[in-house]
Amino acid sequence: MDHPRVWLITGTSSGFGRRLVSSVLLRGDRVIASARTIESIRDTHIFPSSDNLRLLELDVSADEETLRSKVLEEALGFWGRIDVLVNNAGYSLKVLAEDARLADFQKQFQTNFYAPAILTNAVLPQMRSRKEGTIVMIGSRSSWNPIPVSTMLNEVPLYGASKAALRVYTEGLAHELSSSGFPHIRLIIFEPSSFRTEKTVLGFPMQVPSPNPGDPAYDDLRARVQKSLEALDLNQSGDPDKAVEVIVDVVRGEGCAEGKVGKELKGWPLYVPLGKEANRDIEAKCKTMLGAVERWREVTDHLDFDD
Repeated sequence: MDHPRVWLITGTSSGFGRRLVSSVLLRGDRVIASARTIESIRDTHIFPSSDNLRLLELDVSADEETLRSKVLEEALGFWGRIDVLVNNAGYSLKVLAEDARLADFQKQFQTNFYAPAILTNAVLPQMRSRKEGTIVMIGSRSSWNPIPVSTMLNEVPLYGASKAALRVYTEGLAHELSSSGFPHIRLIIFEPSSFRTEKTVLGFPMQVPSPNPGDPAYDDLRARVQKSLEALDLNQSGDPDKAVEVIVDVVRGEGCAEGKVGKELKGWPLYVPLGKEANRDIEAKCKTMLGAVERWREVTDHLDFDD
């Protein structure tokens, strides 16, 4: 690309989002930084001072019409195009599966699945018209392993389920685009491990939605999960600055990604795990599924109609 890319990044008030804005600006690209409230990103100390920065108030919990208008009427109005959409905004509801109610599932999926899908569908037409563009999904290792293999019970099923839905949607969309003559529109799912960012706050409580008090049968598990959350807080081994540099390298095809990223979709990495935990959990899930296939193959390979 012979001109600066225009990035729209959601959830930029902290965590990966805030760091992505700074990294992208320092590399000479343009950024539309969005957050639920404009006040949370208006502070001049959050991002580098740059003429290539625009701020956008975008609450990903809003309805579809509002989200689409934010993209089509406001975000595209800054520079006339969006080259890179980063669906970074995320939400983790720490609640056990049986304690959850429909409203809890909807709240979890709204931020982590519905909003990214809506925003992606909103930017795609202008990408298709130019036959280029990049859509980045920030997934999670928890979509591969919502049941931790260690003593750190730091995730629960609702969050993992929403990220798994995001991954399957992205896989399907990538196939649709490549099969319909748009191989230069690239999609990528980054699957992060646990990273130490300011978004992690001490004592993040295990939530039991009202009016359901939670079955006492799970009291011990709730206590253990809460204890593990407090132990994990600000003790994660992952360095978010390093992870963000990898993300920007891959999108721009430079740095650690130089020579690894092709222009055609077939040469583009649909998946990039970020960190040792993600590598471990993805490998473990693949081994588990392959083991299940082999264990039952003698039975399940013979379920077709008899000729």
